[in-house]
Amino acid sequence: MKFSKSSQLFLVSSIGLLVATLLTACSITTIDFVFVATAAGWQSGTDGNIQTYAVDSQSGALRPVTTTVSSGGVRPVAMATTSDYANLYVANAGSNSITHFSIGLSGSLTAKDTFPLGDVPVALAVNTAGTYLYVVTGTTSATLTEYSLSSGTIGSAATPSIALTLSNYPTDIIIPTGVFVLANSSTIPGDGVFVSAYDQSAYNPGAPAGTVFSTANPGWVFAFTVGSGGALTAPATSPYQAGVKPSALVAEPTNRFLYVTDYASSQLIGYTIMNGNVLNFLANGPFKTGNEPNAIVIDPRGKFIYLTNALDNTVSGYDINLTTGTPTVMVGSTGSQLNATDSLPVAIAIDPALGRFIYTANYLGGTISGFRLEPTAGSLSETQAAPYPTDQEPTAIVVIPHGNHASQAIAP
Repeated sequence: MKFSKSSQLFLVSSIGLLVATLLTACSITTIDFVFVATAAGWQSGTDGNIQTYAVDSQSGALRPVTTTVSSGGVRPVAMATTSDYANLYVANAGSNSITHFSIGLSGSLTAKDTFPLGDVPVALAVNTAGTYLYVVTGTTSATLTEYSLSSGTIGSAATPSIALTLSNYPTDIIIPTGVFVLANSSTIPGDGVFVSAYDQSAYNPGAPAGTVFSTANPGWVFAFTVGSGGALTAPATSPYQAGVKPSALVAEPTNRFLYVTDYASSQLIGYTIMNGNVLNFLANGPFKTGNEPNAIVIDPRGKFIYLTNALDNTVSGYDINLTTGTPTVMVGSTGSQLNATDSLPVAIAIDPALGRFIYTANYLGGTISGFRLEPTAGSLSETQAAPYPTDQEPTAIVVIPHGNHASQAIAP
């Protein structure tokens, strides 16, 4: 009998996990649930899927749990959860919609409502209080919209949508790639929203040599401060230059530093976040990455940065200087700074329960790669029986803590 690649991967993963369980003679303890969005159906117009996996506390191995559910639309591309992990939002680019799910204690997902959008969604983010959902949309334009949330349900736009444009180049085509909301707590104020985007009129890698469509800088970060009633105000100096083609962005837990991956230049760009969410470049950046970085995450303690390199099929790790914010390349357990994934990693997430495991969604591989994070040095080693099979074309991944395992959101 001939098995498909997915069947072979599933068989290997299942055998590896079973053997490990028998050898350790320990019961499996689930510390997190992993949600992965996939294109699923092979036919055009078929809804995507959300698959759920449980994380083993000892090995970091994944095992599928509960029933796969429809993403509520076509071609899911992004996901976000509320900070209490009670709600999941899925952006469906093929049907211009967002589907809201409630999350059960066992990781089960229940579709609650679907919210239509006027354009193609690209990225999502939810503020800490769970009162606003931020959505960036557009493939030939860029728009940021702030939707109100009430007990997880998506309401109307809290403020007018903001078209992301360049004042000196108003006719240029701006394409959004990511959105991030600063964390908020009693000790760490979080009142900032940042959007990464690139100027398609200035970024034309396939154009004939010497062709100039726009003299604008190609990459940008748009910054906003959130005021009363959700009012969004941009600093006078926004937007800020961000290399050639920024692809993803993240801030560390104390809201002092922002990091952006530059897909086209294979670099990591760092900024200091000043009062009013003004951005200043880190003095000694940008910092070299693998080829075509496209997703980024910071561990809950704010000590380490991890990013996926799409062309290399790898994860790079960096140690953060807690004083200056400078990232320094880490060497992994294999003696290399690069940790191999399956084909074309497009999303990355870290487990919030222990801050000890990292997972990537591999678009072409149809798998999830898993890594164990060494908490002192930050180096990575592959988790048991990885990679783990998914439906076709996984595009987004999020991880939530399970049961009484508290989130590791600890400021350094």
